[in-house]
Amino acid sequence: MKDLFYTATLCLALLLTAACSTSTTTNTNTTPAGTPASTPATAAASPASQTAAQDFTLVNKTGVEIHAVYVSPHDADDWEEDILGRDTLPNDETVDIKFNRGETAENWDLRIEDSKGNAIEWENLNLLKISKATLFYENGKARAEVE
Repeated sequence: MKDLFYTATLCLALLLTAACSTSTTTNTNTTPAGTPASTPATAAASPASQTAAQDFTLVNKTGVEIHAVYVSPHDADDWEEDILGRDTLPNDETVDIKFNRGETAENWDLRIEDSKGNAIEWENLNLLKISKATLFYENGKARAEVE
């Protein structure tokens, strides 16, 4: 099972990198173009035939810049690698998270971290039913709205 997760994580990272490098969105901030933090990935970046049922858009409404995003199957024992890599996800920005087409897991856990390593986790998200997750942190409480 861990080998399948390692493969899925690697494919996810490659898909995310490819999607970001082909984005044509105009960037109005000062971070380098072509990263998930500065330009959202577009649906046109990958044909519909290559999408996975677990693909979703992550929206940062936490009020802080996200420095790490981890997504792992709910029954996994560890978080694996940060899918943002060296990039960040500023507040009010989005990133499309893509999965390997062959991935079959339904329920996933999500972890985000800020620059100081403070973390928030959401467990048991059914990504087969979620296309967008908007993350909030208000009055000391974390919540997620899913569509």
